[in-house]
Amino acid sequence: MSTVTCTTCPYCGTGCGVRAALQTDGSVEISGDPDHPANFGRLCSKGSALGETVSTEGRLLAPKIGQRPAAWDEALDVVAEGFQHAIDTYGPDSVAFYVSGQLLTEDYYVANKLIKGYIGTANIDTNSRLCMASTVAGHKRAFGTDTVPGTYEDLEAADLVVLTGSNLAWCHPVLYQRLAAAKAARPSMKVVVVDPRRTATCDIADLHLALRPGTDIALFNHLLCQLHELGVIDSTYVSAHVAGFDAALDAASGTDVQVTGLSHKDLSTFVSWWATTEKTVTVFSQGVNQSDHGTDKVNAIINCHLASGRIGKEGMGPLSVTGQPNAMGGREVGGLANMLANHLEIAEPSHRALVQDFWASPTIVTSQGLKAGDLFKAVKGGKIKALWVMCTNPAVSMPNASEVRAAIASCDFVVVSDMFDTTETAQLADVVLPATGWGEKTGTVTNSDRTISRQRGFLPPAGQSRHDWQIICDVAKRLGFEDGFAFDSPADIFKEYAELSGKAAQLGVDFDISGFAQISPDDYDALSPTRWPYPAENTANARFFAEGGFFTPSRRANMIAVRQPDHKTPEANTTFRLNTGRIRDQWHTTTRTGRAARLNQHYGEPFVEIHPEDALQLGLRPAELAVLENHYGRAVMRVLVTDRVARGAPFAPIHWTMQTASEGCVSDVVHPVFDPVSGQPDSKSSYVAIRPFLPKWYGFVVSAQEIAPKTAYWAKSRTSHGWQYEIAHDEMPDCWESFARGVFEAPDALASSVIDTNQSKARIALHQGDKLLGALYTDTRPVSLSRSFAASLLNSRGEGILAGRAGANQPDPGATVCACFNVGVNTILNAIDAQSLVTVEEIGTALAAGTNCGSCKPELAALLNTKLARTAAE
Repeated sequence: MSTVTCTTCPYCGTGCGVRAALQTDGSVEISGDPDHPANFGRLCSKGSALGETVSTEGRLLAPKIGQRPAAWDEALDVVAEGFQHAIDTYGPDSVAFYVSGQLLTEDYYVANKLIKGYIGTANIDTNSRLCMASTVAGHKRAFGTDTVPGTYEDLEAADLVVLTGSNLAWCHPVLYQRLAAAKAARPSMKVVVVDPRRTATCDIADLHLALRPGTDIALFNHLLCQLHELGVIDSTYVSAHVAGFDAALDAASGTDVQVTGLSHKDLSTFVSWWATTEKTVTVFSQGVNQSDHGTDKVNAIINCHLASGRIGKEGMGPLSVTGQPNAMGGREVGGLANMLANHLEIAEPSHRALVQDFWASPTIVTSQGLKAGDLFKAVKGGKIKALWVMCTNPAVSMPNASEVRAAIASCDFVVVSDMFDTTETAQLADVVLPATGWGEKTGTVTNSDRTISRQRGFLPPAGQSRHDWQIICDVAKRLGFEDGFAFDSPADIFKEYAELSGKAAQLGVDFDISGFAQISPDDYDALSPTRWPYPAENTANARFFAEGGFFTPSRRANMIAVRQPDHKTPEANTTFRLNTGRIRDQWHTTTRTGRAARLNQHYGEPFVEIHPEDALQLGLRPAELAVLENHYGRAVMRVLVTDRVARGAPFAPIHWTMQTASEGCVSDVVHPVFDPVSGQPDSKSSYVAIRPFLPKWYGFVVSAQEIAPKTAYWAKSRTSHGWQYEIAHDEMPDCWESFARGVFEAPDALASSVIDTNQSKARIALHQGDKLLGALYTDTRPVSLSRSFAASLLNSRGEGILAGRAGANQPDPGATVCACFNVGVNTILNAIDAQSLVTVEEIGTALAAGTNCGSCKPELAALLNTKLARTAAE
């Protein structure tokens, strides 16, 4: 009999409920929680594969000081002494925490309490700065506080949904499926996608506005002016509840919408739909936020909703969807350098006094701390003497990552608490502390529509790992702050946090969960998903702003005058504006998703999407390698030639690090430019030069064990039977068999090979006894073979391995299209032929492909259309 635990997914901000069934053999079966209001049982490919990611393989199991293992007491003493020395010698502002939207709210709360109320500095920032800080700043400018007015139900109730800077199908697949299902049930619903790229989300779009990168403000300013001209402004609402309308309209009227590059027809259609559709929701995400004018983009969107009164009512309003599971929870507890806990403001004396009094803390910060970009500049400049990084890897995720790595390496004292000591940041640390991960941790998270959910542990901590809140409290006690951190459980922390929220609400802020201020441990354990506000009297409306009631001093919303910035001039010899983002089956830097073999089969190595005309101009052919470089660094990536991107605007994913590819870290070429209001990095408009990477040969390797190729290019990914590697090198070996033995570190293995006469192509398999250890395939061109077939033969006799393709009696599924059910492209194409399938739904019935998260449906449709078109032409 399995034990089932209801918990929450650790990936994106959708906040899906998960049922984890721990089996008697230690394995974990994952399913969606049908009772959770975020997903109602749906899960995406990443969530579905969670059970494959919970092994302790590669985990840090004990503290480390330098390169040696240490006992917890010794390690914690060293951490406390390192921070105390910096504080005593250089003052509180010489220390900093850099934390993560993957922490639970209780972890976040005690970290914020320690540094702001006890150490006495606001130098705590979070990797959420990289994904949603511009939304926070935009909300605060418009509403007076960081309030998300919309809910997921609004997506289904709307008659028009505008998705801007959001590839919902890949980045928030369950929300995409909720939207797709609503549209299928009510075909009159319109969906508009605003994105320079043609993404998978466009599959359900009635209109795709492929505007020029960075011109979102021009589009929404144009919309505001047109709403005014068409008489769609809700003058009653504006008169009663809005300030700044005239100034915002005046600024918008100076916008030249032609900079968007959109046709008059598409602009007219967009404006007409918006003007005539009261129930309109605008969804926005990283494509809006990650900009040096991201806050202005957010306010340009909000302006249109305020001016039309389309906010706070069913099926209408702006809706920010966050990238991390607890980005919202971090915002609630003051995890950003410019905030206090519970949406209170550092700049407000009454707010500071309330928090200090409630905490009974020896001090309270009086000015905001260093935001992420400035924080690492301060580390580089020697102003930060002690740095504690929790649950994140800024050495590869921050822009200009090579400089961040150098900064961390130069810091006097660095602590990292993480599940792994192999991350690029952990490798630079003086002390590494083993932290628990998903499946072991317990606490709460808040999703993008303000729903608080429990994340529950169902596995014991790996090795000696401890929960983040415990580690923070143990260090706090060693710093002399025993009384403020005498928590016995996350329930204790949550209870204190809820009590503080009630007092904060009395000062007029939005966040209030004081209904939980007396929560018992048993009730905390049983806590069901709850959307805040949840005040003690439990009379709150789940919606904000339909009747005004904003949190500014005047109680009016502010429309903000924003202008489209001038076009950026690229640096010398860099003509391509690089867009970065996520792919369907990976998340962040793949430390968890990379452990699930099936999630690596869709895209298994770093790549750059480039327009066919750009590729022709540069001399790049499909599947070759390209170098992307600029003043900050370089990256090497596989070339994917596609018209999904515009000319001059290539796209590359963020997921690869120095652990998974030789030069696949795209952050090395992302410029360190930040929004002046929010401090969020501009990750969408770094200019790069692109040129061919010209190796002497390309290779593909499958190996039963992890190896370390000594080649000019390599990228690795896990398979269900071992590992696979794409490699390339700039020198030909003298002997391919000797080279292969060196690759596999197997000098005594039995080799079988096929090598052409001029030594330019080789296929070599190595066996130990009757088991295949691995195989190497090389060519002067990118290697063509069935990668899934070759990988499937590892640890078997390996029959047919040198052919590189399955025989007639061995069906080859081909590259994975549906990661949820591990369905390959060849399986799909064969089923279309054999069963005369003509719709995506029929493919789902036959193979289950596309019936879970549905994010592969656009690819299924493309395969189907291509196959049917070829059949019709024959």
